[in-house]
Amino acid sequence: MLLHPNKSCLLVVDIQGNLVPAIHEHEALVSNSRWLIEIANKLNVPVLTSEQYPKGLGHTIPTIAEVVPTEGVMEKVHFSCMSEPACNEKINALRPNQVVVIGMEAHVCVLQTVIQLKQQAREVYVVEDCVSSRNPKDKELALERMRQCGIYIVSREMVAFEWLQKAGTDTFRDISQNYIR
Repeated sequence: MLLHPNKSCLLVVDIQGNLVPAIHEHEALVSNSRWLIEIANKLNVPVLTSEQYPKGLGHTIPTIAEVVPTEGVMEKVHFSCMSEPACNEKINALRPNQVVVIGMEAHVCVLQTVIQLKQQAREVYVVEDCVSSRNPKDKELALERMRQCGIYIVSREMVAFEWLQKAGTDTFRDISQNYIR
């Protein structure tokens, strides 16, 4: 299945201040995530952001918070966004057939969220270069389990080009010149 911008939403899972420094290759995770969020914004793909127990883990880091809509921020205490009633309701209100997921930690909150999204009969895409965990082995095992559950593992460029659909448009030229290198 190809991603379509009118059928998708981007879900940013728990890229929060007190946890980011402990994440393996966190600089790349943050940079790649912001890149994809900015493209989603340019293509009018809805962006939702979860925050796991922000009193303890802090809020979404400023680098990410400044490019996500504040009305899309969802607090949670469940590891899975879909187990948190308010998050589940907000995601379902968008009625996305396709959910693209980025964030951390790959083996906990991302994994549990994507499995439950899949159980809701959605196409679920996890962006490999936009997810991580404290331990790289945990990320590797999480991605393997996701594949076993029928979740698509993709790259940020795969998502961007599928959302773009074609070259020769002003939007393509803008994104190509400013994001694709």
